[in-house]
Amino acid sequence: MDRLDLTAEELLTTTRAVRHRLDFDRPVDPAVLRRCVELALQAPSGRNSQGWSFVVVTDPERRAELARLWRRGLGQGDTPMSADDQRRAYAKPGSMDKVWSGLRYLGDNLHRAPALVVPCIEGRTDGLGADRQAGKWGSLLPAVWSFMLAARLHGLGTVWTTGNMAVEREVAALLGIPYDSVMQAAVVPVAHTVGTRFRPAPRVPVDEVLHWDRW
Repeated sequence: MDRLDLTAEELLTTTRAVRHRLDFDRPVDPAVLRRCVELALQAPSGRNSQGWSFVVVTDPERRAELARLWRRGLGQGDTPMSADDQRRAYAKPGSMDKVWSGLRYLGDNLHRAPALVVPCIEGRTDGLGADRQAGKWGSLLPAVWSFMLAARLHGLGTVWTTGNMAVEREVAALLGIPYDSVMQAAVVPVAHTVGTRFRPAPRVPVDEVLHWDRW
């Protein structure tokens, strides 16, 4: 199983949200996907609950239907970006043009990704308070990020997308996910990348977000 020769810091600073550079024509070995999930299971979870699941969709017809639902749900219920969000996002000229272009490209081609991964967590947070929300998502997101890091290490690209969430019931019906007891979090396309070199992204200065002892 081939792996990229990356240091830990290189892995952490070059695991990008990949859209334009997903290779839709190259198949992904199921054994590699399985290994990425195995590595993801080493992530921590609240009370060691390990309530996560990964639905890996590779069947072409089911991928196409999932992509169709995802497109329908995309943008539903979006809230406007705050002024600070916009300031940070647009700090580097042209950066958001690439993001929107990548989103359009992904929308046109999502069904072509060799694998679409739907990470899920047991239990639902509908109507629950912030403490329960934080505990539930905090028991899933580290595992998904570990999956994405493992994918990068094996030469695969990923991107977190949430177009399924507005049509979660229909996606659940399509994939046999028990909606009443299991909550979806995303649809993550997985494919080999066009080239394997990625650079650290421009970010706000650390002193803008680092607070010592108090805000």
